[in-house]
Amino acid sequence: MALGTATAPYELRFDAGRICLDLLTTTHPEERLDSVEPLRAWIVGSGLVPAGTPLAHADASWLVAFRELRGQIGQLVHNELAADGRSYDLALARVNEIARTAPPAPRAVRGDDGTLVRELDGPPECAALLGAVARDTVELLTDPVTWAAVRECEGDNCPIVYLDTSRGRRRRWCSSEVCGNRERVARHRRRAALARA
Repeated sequence: MALGTATAPYELRFDAGRICLDLLTTTHPEERLDSVEPLRAWIVGSGLVPAGTPLAHADASWLVAFRELRGQIGQLVHNELAADGRSYDLALARVNEIARTAPPAPRAVRGDDGTLVRELDGPPECAALLGAVARDTVELLTDPVTWAAVRECEGDNCPIVYLDTSRGRRRRWCSSEVCGNRERVARHRRRAALARA
């Protein structure tokens, strides 16, 4: 999904290329998962559940669990090793433990217009949704080809990590519309200032 696909006013992003990396974007430029409502929007926007899936039972414990998993994924993706590697190993063990939880089972059902649509077999539970994100993390970390395409944005002060699927693997920014545009504007201003000087 593209930038701005989520329900406003949460300004959630879904352009990192993987669900686990999209979860990491919820910390920049400020905390986006600051209450249960944006978490519900993120769960739907990320594709973990089909649009229209009721998530009224999601509560503050879900928010805590998703933010904790996000922190562990961040440690693994950013390879934030302590001197002995212990914090990395603890994060990896926790992600592996969470990944064992089966995700909600989807099924195909006829929609109002007769086409097949995806629907969950039952209400999604927090552990299953966390398991799906953790499983995505395990798949990312263990696939050398995909892992080689992981990049950190070159934008000023932008910590967003994304999957570079561009032709030639030359993507430099998390989003051409966000950080890329900022860089182009800054470059233009520098040239204009030099021309005036």
